[in-house]
Amino acid sequence: MIKKKLLGSLAALALFLTVGAKGAPVHAASMSRYVTELLYKNHMRGTVTVVENGRSKTIGVGYANYGRQIKNSDQAVYPTASLQKAVTAAMLMQVMRESRGKKHFTANTKISKWYPRLKNARQITVSDLLTHTSGYYVYNLEDSQKKVYTEKGAIDWTINQVNSTWQYPVGSYHYNDTNYMLLAGIIQKQTGKSYAYNLRKRIVKKLRLTHTCLRENLPSSLHLAKSYLYLGRNYQAPVLLPKSVASQMPGAGDLISTPYEYLQIQRGLYNGKLLSKKQFSEMTHMPSKATTYCGGIRLKKSGKVKLAYGSIAYEHYATYYQLTTDNRYGIVMFLNQRNASENQVKDVGYQILSRIKAGTFASK
Repeated sequence: MIKKKLLGSLAALALFLTVGAKGAPVHAASMSRYVTELLYKNHMRGTVTVVENGRSKTIGVGYANYGRQIKNSDQAVYPTASLQKAVTAAMLMQVMRESRGKKHFTANTKISKWYPRLKNARQITVSDLLTHTSGYYVYNLEDSQKKVYTEKGAIDWTINQVNSTWQYPVGSYHYNDTNYMLLAGIIQKQTGKSYAYNLRKRIVKKLRLTHTCLRENLPSSLHLAKSYLYLGRNYQAPVLLPKSVASQMPGAGDLISTPYEYLQIQRGLYNGKLLSKKQFSEMTHMPSKATTYCGGIRLKKSGKVKLAYGSIAYEHYATYYQLTTDNRYGIVMFLNQRNASENQVKDVGYQILSRIKAGTFASK
């Protein structure tokens, strides 16, 4: 009896060591070594969540705050940058589904319904905003205005910029945060509640997230990773995303999270917790779709994989994910040190992806 109990305990210990607290696959240790060595080789630091056959493993590499010797881990939080756009799109789809009577709208509704004084609003649809085909482009959205804006204040400032400057023709694709800031405003106008309230109600509470919030509402209990450059040495030119800059981009660049919790958001877009599979397909296949981008997501490999990349001007963060559409394989990578272009970051990600499941993912 004692021998059987001992064997059972050893078996349980072995299972814990090979599977891990978050259900990582058997070869988690070798994957952790590979990811760590690859990021060190490329002078990158951050946290990566690896997904294999539906199971995830989070790997922290280097320091979230070098001066205080706080390590990157699944407890450090990062700006999601443009990866927030999929969250905004998902909330917009929820609000659209709930709309009734005079407040009813569809993807083809003209945005003059909410922005009657906005340039070209009578020609631009909700779908155009979701696909960046509105023609709207504000150049200095990420330049610090040295003040903390309210949601309404940031959107009003952006509308003034649009109305006072030349804009591209309606229907032409130009990726710009303006589109998703206007979507954030639609969410607020439709519900009568702030974007922040809707985020808590529709995303954070539904998924029971504990490390996801807006930069302006970041609690002291969460540690926001500093961003660094590699300049012949690690951890140079430290920059922390200021509240003022984040407040300028509601719906498009003020979300804070971890790779693991962002994975839960992506899962929620497909498993019915946030959207159904049908609604996810609608979000990523809008009528005005002009490129592989739609609803904050790029679909590649005939729609079998999804990806997005994000960064913020004058900061050194980089966020990138590529997952199979069913979320069973892939990575979510949040970096807080780099001296590399977008393509170089994606190349490092692709090397990890190829090790997870060769031939499945897009190289860029």
